[in-house]
Amino acid sequence: MSNEKEKELAGRAAAKLVKDGDIVGLGTGSTAYFAIVALGERVKAGLKITGIPTSNKTAELAQGAGIPLTTLDQHPSIDIDIDGADEIDPRMNLTKGGGGALLREKVIAAASKKMVVIADSAKLVSTLGRFPLPVEVVSFARAVVENKIAGLGASVKWRARPDGSLYITDNGNPILDCSFGKIEDPPALARTLSDIPGVVEHGLFIGLATVALVGKENSVKEIGPT
Repeated sequence: MSNEKEKELAGRAAAKLVKDGDIVGLGTGSTAYFAIVALGERVKAGLKITGIPTSNKTAELAQGAGIPLTTLDQHPSIDIDIDGADEIDPRMNLTKGGGGALLREKVIAAASKKMVVIADSAKLVSTLGRFPLPVEVVSFARAVVENKIAGLGASVKWRARPDGSLYITDNGNPILDCSFGKIEDPPALARTLSDIPGVVEHGLFIGLATVALVGKENSVKEIGPT
């Protein structure tokens, strides 16, 4: 079973949880793609929802799928957020931001009554840290933040686009990908990173996920925090 098929199974399972009238947070990434496609199919069949996208790319995808969109200014409380993850540990701590949308994804997750994380089985880990942790940074503070995070023992690298130019988020900021090795205490690292002046947001999502739907071969496994 390919990772893509597992992602599709998880995305479609999450789309079934959305109810008529819901305000839906729409995540960014390869697994969220399948949830948005499935939601578009349900909208065409009569489901009435309104989505709030976490990136410009997701907004384009949702509009193409026929999903009406709104903003947090109009709907600051979200019924359900469906989003992927780069890593999920047994306590439902997440690493996110591989798609570059971590800031908006975290804002949407925190504003949601329920965050449904969708992933293929490879995203389940015993300890976070295999995937580099994305940190979004104010351009003015690039060198300062890079030095401070390197001082925490991480190997750091500014994210680049395929053409070699600096990657810039929808918010106009660069991303520093930080390899810490095993992150034994995600909440402590999250606090440390948040306290660094110049850090806009980091990809550790602590205490935000309600449930995870994980594609595994031909089925979907539901996982809650332990």
